[in-house]
Amino acid sequence: MTNIKPLFNKWVILGAILVAGLLLFLVALSIGLTSPLQPAEVGFASANLTVIPASTSTSSAPPTATIDPFAPTSTPPGIAIGAYVQITGTGGDGLRIRSEPGLTGNPDFLGYDSEVFVVKEGPQVVDGYTWWRLVAPYDSTRVGWAAADFLSYIPSP
Repeated sequence: MTNIKPLFNKWVILGAILVAGLLLFLVALSIGLTSPLQPAEVGFASANLTVIPASTSTSSAPPTATIDPFAPTSTPPGIAIGAYVQITGTGGDGLRIRSEPGLTGNPDFLGYDSEVFVVKEGPQVVDGYTWWRLVAPYDSTRVGWAAADFLSYIPSP
């Protein structure tokens, strides 16, 4: 067996400690440079608010007439029993066709703009509207009362 005591002198031990310290420093440095940044503290972000003052000028547009919903309505020209009518003026929302005349009648179905019906009964004035009983010429199950405000006369086909 060889004598290993001369291999462990103070210069060898000091060099080993120095090399180990240098390796630890390099590892710590590389971990610090390659690790992702920690996210910022989560909280409320300040908002930038821009206040735009309202216009103070008065509109020069002429006033428009308003419709009194409780005023009695008149029947559009041409609507009579046996005449053809189509639904108009609902803005694409459709017209509730009711089981009886008046706003309290149960809506049976929805009639759509440009849908054609034949007038079977009427007129009856209920709840400030003139009502007509309509039947779809292509489907006898589509029958009910509709307000004349949303009906337009059309010539028979």
